[in-house]
Amino acid sequence: MNLTFFGSSLVSSYWNGAATYYRGLLRALHERGHRVTFCEPDAYGRQQKRDLAEDPPYARVVVYHSEAERDALVERAFAESDWVIKCSGVGVWDAELEAAVAARAGGEVMAAFLDVDAPATLGRIAADAADPFRAHVPRYDHVFTYGGGPPVVAEYERWGARACTPIYNGLDPDEHRPLPRGGAPKWDLLFMGNRLPDREARVDEFFFRAASLCPEARFALGGEGWGDRGMPANVEYLGHVPTARHNEVNAAARLVLNVHRDSMVSNGFSPATRMFEAAGAAACQVTDEWVGIEEFFAPGEEILVASGAEDVAALVRTTSDDDARRIGEAARLRAVAEHSYAQRAALLDSILRAPVGSVA
Repeated sequence: MNLTFFGSSLVSSYWNGAATYYRGLLRALHERGHRVTFCEPDAYGRQQKRDLAEDPPYARVVVYHSEAERDALVERAFAESDWVIKCSGVGVWDAELEAAVAARAGGEVMAAFLDVDAPATLGRIAADAADPFRAHVPRYDHVFTYGGGPPVVAEYERWGARACTPIYNGLDPDEHRPLPRGGAPKWDLLFMGNRLPDREARVDEFFFRAASLCPEARFALGGEGWGDRGMPANVEYLGHVPTARHNEVNAAARLVLNVHRDSMVSNGFSPATRMFEAAGAAACQVTDEWVGIEEFFAPGEEILVASGAEDVAALVRTTSDDDARRIGEAARLRAVAEHSYAQRAALLDSILRAPVGSVA
């Protein structure tokens, strides 16, 4: 089938946490025989800071620069595709793209919305009676989300979605894999994540305050936006870490911390992409607490769970190298068995190939 996506960026992970998700899922869809086009805007300096030097072999990437180019691509997509899928969080012209794709739903070409931050989207439209996206939800032939579980499905159905299916993020075993570990870990705890308003307070608690409570330990921070943030002396700031380096950086830490955004924690069932990346690298993870985590990894056996800075500091002090390796390897086995992008794509493929009129 011919699939056209309108998303933030496939070729650049710069201020674009969804890049890993798009790459893993679209590569797996391509391997199932789909022909993928990914349309992305020239915005936020991403084209100038690509971490894929060449366009990937599994998708045709089209970069647009103007409203006229955008509109022409929408027309072209509906002329050439079996499915046109608007992703959330493109960053520019989101409202216009959502309206244009929704307006063409229900015809021979199927139209879908892929929400890569469903709890935030649903919270936004619940708070704003004038949000135009409310009217678009019932028009799409299908709503896909990359997280959220039963609460998100129920809420989208309440807003009139014809069908809603979570397609969770996952791992690509070829990309996210263990590396040889030479000697002692470089850091005791690593956190990678961009500085975002709806996560910063939680990073303050789970990372920075934990570092202050554990001055004898070595902490590392990767991600954009933290350069002007005051940090404890035992924190090494790495700046932006390209996706190609995630394995080596994860492998250099004894523990890898995941801190989720406010809306993801409130909703639950929203594992971050980094969790599956780190699991693929056999890293021992510490995650903040949220409902539904046991659906993905077993607490205490495949992942460690912390409710605040004190818990994180205690885990840094008490988790031995041997325990970290054992927990990380258990997570890797679980992720490969149940959470690969090949498995995610198989679910999505079954919906995309369903006869017209039966996708809901």
